[in-house]
Amino acid sequence: MRTTMWCVLIALCSSSVWAADKFVPPNINTGLWETTETHTMTGMPAMPSIPPEALANMSPEQRAQMEARMKDSFGGGPKTTTRKSCVTKEKLDKNSMFGDDRNECTRTVLSSSSTMTEVKIHCAQKDMTSDGTFKFEALSPENVKGAMRMVMTGKGQSQPMHMDFDFTSKYLGAACGDVK
Repeated sequence: MRTTMWCVLIALCSSSVWAADKFVPPNINTGLWETTETHTMTGMPAMPSIPPEALANMSPEQRAQMEARMKDSFGGGPKTTTRKSCVTKEKLDKNSMFGDDRNECTRTVLSSSSTMTEVKIHCAQKDMTSDGTFKFEALSPENVKGAMRMVMTGKGQSQPMHMDFDFTSKYLGAACGDVK
């Protein structure tokens, strides 16, 4: 279930959330950008336990490492990551700054201007559906912030999962180097 949830997160964050006929490209610089993302999730299924036979074959150090990895992966606290990406004029013009369209997702642009866009998202994949909003604000040509709020429901879940995703991006320069 955790893998499915992460796949949904990655798909939503990397998919194009813009409807081509209503989206206005943001007024931002092209080139290298650094994005810091913080996400929290609630309603996650319980952390799976490590089988006793596997624990018996681990040293105390291995056991501690495994438990720490599982806690990090399934723990409920906020997680922050930083990544770099290259924004090109072509990506902005084609509304594909965040990747390719996905057939299992529908997007409705609620509002869009050169400084702010808000999109409603609905995705249906196998045993899970996701509904939420994505907001993007160009504070200046060199600074962007945004947020995504999603509610995911699936077969066999006793409660919906909630994902809150906030980000800030800053322009680093015109040259992207090896960053795509």
